[in-house]
Amino acid sequence: MLDWLINLDTQVFLFLNGLNSPFFDPIMIFLSGKLTWIPLYLLIIFYMYKRFGWRLVWPLIGVALVVVLADQISVHLFKNVFERLRPCHNPDIKEMVHLAANRCGGKFGFISSHAANAFGVAIFLALLLKRKWFTLSIIIWATMVSYSRIYLGVHYPGDVLIGGLVGSICGYAVWNLYHWLKRTYGLMPKQD
Repeated sequence: MLDWLINLDTQVFLFLNGLNSPFFDPIMIFLSGKLTWIPLYLLIIFYMYKRFGWRLVWPLIGVALVVVLADQISVHLFKNVFERLRPCHNPDIKEMVHLAANRCGGKFGFISSHAANAFGVAIFLALLLKRKWFTLSIIIWATMVSYSRIYLGVHYPGDVLIGGLVGSICGYAVWNLYHWLKRTYGLMPKQD
């Protein structure tokens, strides 16, 4: 069963990674960049400030906790334990992998830290802000960032799916902790 899943993951990866073009290469590199999203983060912080005032420090601590948790879990409980080679390091397929950014990253890729972090933050903020337009937008953002990792040749779809799931669990868990602290210690106004 495991061999079948790995083979399916590889075949889906080769299909999705094969849907590349010179037009989309720079777009996917941009979507996957760490500094790309700073304007979006600043806009979200501004929105949160308008909504929560100085008490936005608590949600920001929550976001930071989500990122630390998702990132550390993805590396120490998955990448360093399963040691699954990234597609671009896999000797069986690396010649077929389209590396749009011409870099492969670390040796192991299961699970995607990008997907874990993006979905963790998305779920935490969606639960915090409770606006349909925001939830839809932030889930689309997390999906685009995650898909870019497959397109760039550095993660299998399974790496991204499990990464997104782990991140979502982290986001939900931190939101529950935040919500409990809010109720117990009154960190936020009751109307949020």
